[in-house]
Amino acid sequence: MSARIGGISESATLAVDAKAKALKAAGRPVIGFGAGEPDFPTPQPVVDAAIAACSDPRNHRYSPASGLPELREAVAAKTLRDSGYQVEPSQVLITNGGKQAVYQAFAALLDPGDEVLLPAPYWTTYPEAITLAEGKPVVVPTDDSTGYLASVEQLEAARTPRTKVLLFNSPSNPTGAVYPPEQIAAIGRWAVEHGIWVITDEIYEHLVYGDAEHVSMPVAVPELADTCVVLNGVAKTYAMTGWRVGWMIGPNDVIKASTNLQSHLSSNVANVSQRAALEAVSGPLDAVAEMRSAFDRRRRKIVDLLSAIPGVSCPEPEGAFYVYPSVKGLLGKEIRGQRPQTSVELAEIVLEQAEVAVVPGEAFGTPGYFRLSYALGDDDLAEGVGRVAELLGEAK
Repeated sequence: MSARIGGISESATLAVDAKAKALKAAGRPVIGFGAGEPDFPTPQPVVDAAIAACSDPRNHRYSPASGLPELREAVAAKTLRDSGYQVEPSQVLITNGGKQAVYQAFAALLDPGDEVLLPAPYWTTYPEAITLAEGKPVVVPTDDSTGYLASVEQLEAARTPRTKVLLFNSPSNPTGAVYPPEQIAAIGRWAVEHGIWVITDEIYEHLVYGDAEHVSMPVAVPELADTCVVLNGVAKTYAMTGWRVGWMIGPNDVIKASTNLQSHLSSNVANVSQRAALEAVSGPLDAVAEMRSAFDRRRRKIVDLLSAIPGVSCPEPEGAFYVYPSVKGLLGKEIRGQRPQTSVELAEIVLEQAEVAVVPGEAFGTPGYFRLSYALGDDDLAEGVGRVAELLGEAK
């Protein structure tokens, strides 16, 4: 086994989800808050487009590695419609889900030893993709006291002569944090000033609540466009996690290089999935609005329930569909004969004793926290958090 591949950690979120499903299959009434995927079905017009695509012989053959031309055009149009960022279809590369876009962006930009500023808490895949691309993740820690937002001052303190890229994610997985427009602009101007590339992951762009708004960094700072790669996809917005369609948007030379890589790595994304994605990004956002309304209701409910548990501090997220409560106040306390010292140990107790699956903060670079996805049914949400509250209420 190569050291490069042998050193990769399993996705913690997928591992928790798999364990929860295995326990359910064994007959245990486990409720899983681990997986970050909407509990809604894919909108019917999107499914119908895929069904029709199956019978079209055009989709039975190879297609361009960069993506179907009409989908690249539609993604460019959708990007202008949704974020005000004007790009050409040639600047779009269709990928096998957002994860391939993440890896290929780092692979295209990093040479061995290049450093990537990575605000934490971070999505579990980011540091692994950076390391696979032979870069070095430089963690910039944030916490609940600042709303999990990294400041320009923190980024500047972490910058070195080897800093090549900033990874930016708003709305954020795992915290649900949304950067305000003025802070996005300040970070973008700082990146331009110091010649730092920005990879901005906008997969949750439509899932913002209250007064929060999503702002794309190259829109806030147009001069950043030549050193910025935007990542996105259909998974979260259209409840299409299993369809595996994402994309990269960037300067033509970066997209060309990434296309060359993809031509050897995986060739084209499945044509039926691409046809489904074409219907999704070209159609109205009605289904998205319905999902967002449900997520907003669940967001407020889960924050109220978690905040009532002694020892738990739960900031209200402004985007995505996650809460990221601190459980530091429970570590070291006795819970049913055990004294967990880490959030990993506490999560194990919660799974075994309350039959509820959560992801510990160690997976996101910040021990002492849990991530819970509220993209599950209202009844399961209330039942699951109720079990957790009953268990953790015994802590002494």
